[in-house]
Amino acid sequence: MSEETLYERLGEREAIEAVVDEFYDRVLADDELVAYFEDSDPADLRRHQTQFLSHVTGGPVQWDGDDMATAHDHLGVTPADFGRVAEHLDDALGEFDVPDAEREEVMDAVASLEGAVVSADD
Repeated sequence: MSEETLYERLGEREAIEAVVDEFYDRVLADDELVAYFEDSDPADLRRHQTQFLSHVTGGPVQWDGDDMATAHDHLGVTPADFGRVAEHLDDALGEFDVPDAEREEVMDAVASLEGAVVSADD
């Protein structure tokens, strides 16, 4: 019997969509982060993040967006703001009682992206 993917253990697309909605509710309400998203369509953000998280957690989804460096290069993301976004994701996972092991796997995946997301000159 094959081991379940993280995507399956998280509850698949419906559960990931719920976490993403909670995550963006938190991020877009954060006065220190909202400026990063002022030119973005919230529905597109949620759709892309759901697709991305589904892909990186082993779901049957192909990522069709830009690579992380290209997608974030123009934003000037600071290490502190990257950390705030990660905290909001962790809190959103906690809101849905995602078990610690799965939360840690998701957060490790996010941490591995910091170098691509944070601007080199910050």
